Amino acid sequence: MSQVLITPTSTTAPTAAAARQTVEKKPVNFSNILLGAGLNLAEVTTLGQPLEVVKTTMAANRADTFADSIRRIWQRGGALGFYQGLMPWAWIEASTKGAVLLFVSAEAEYAAKTQLGLGNFGAGITGGMVGGLAQAYLTVGFCTCMKTVEITRHKTIAAGTSAKVPSTFDVFRDIYRQEGIRGINKGVNAVAIRQCTNWGSRFGFARLSEEGLRRITGKTADAPLNFVEKIAASVVGGALSAWNQPIEVVRVEMQSKTVDPNRPANLTVTTALKYIYETNGIRGLYRGVAPRIGLGVWQTVFMVGLGDRAKEYFNSRQKK
Repeated sequence: MSQVLITPTSTTAPTAAAARQTVEKKPVNFSNILLGAGLNLAEVTTLGQPLEVVKTTMAANRADTFADSIRRIWQRGGALGFYQGLMPWAWIEASTKGAVLLFVSAEAEYAAKTQLGLGNFGAGITGGMVGGLAQAYLTVGFCTCMKTVEITRHKTIAAGTSAKVPSTFDVFRDIYRQEGIRGINKGVNAVAIRQCTNWGSRFGFARLSEEGLRRITGKTADAPLNFVEKIAASVVGGALSAWNQPIEVVRVEMQSKTVDPNRPANLTVTTALKYIYETNGIRGLYRGVAPRIGLGVWQTVFMVGLGDRAKEYFNSRQKK
């Protein structure tokens, strides 16, 4: 799709609206969709999944220390234990959610600027929130549920028996057979809240950091940042987005297969939040926040820092 420029129509003296910088619409094309899939696959296959496993293990076993969680993961599978749930669930999620995020957030951010008159910070938050909601309900829900099941389910068979540990597909079929679509999408509303606030925060804080860097370096409002500045802004956005860790702990509790006889049946976001607070207090709601910060930084570097640079490159190639 060709680019659309929003420019003042008046030829009289400059006004506040006319003084605003030109808003350029990011082209809607399949290169952005493929780019999103590729970036997320790279992110999750490198450090993304190990950080996800540590974060989920700590949130599901809230009495464990960080060292306890590392030992628990190692005992479940050695080095490969840190990649539980990678194939196929994390790969399915990564190849679809990144595409959804970049495609939807770019359109929402542009609409927020042109239709609502928001600046970079407000438009960045809006784009991230809309993209995050689209992720949750289109693809992340069942993939996140199955990743959590894979990370937290019991995988030990009693000695002397001929039984085998069920495969991840066997578990998926059992959940679907017993609980249907709702079962494999358990916790999807918590996922939606998490994704909405996640990417709203990441994009918003990243855009705010970009504006701060422009002021510090003396650049104009529309001047592009160099690669290091873009990555620095992305790191700030990723780290600050961990403020919503309680929602992540609630999401893990709703999807976890960790044995807990005291856990209420049919958890909702509200009842899960109440249960975690009553059993573990405020500290329990922030279990796993350290690996979550690391994961947030890693994801944001890929999706905001490298993503923006890659989109600019491919879009410039298409103009030639």
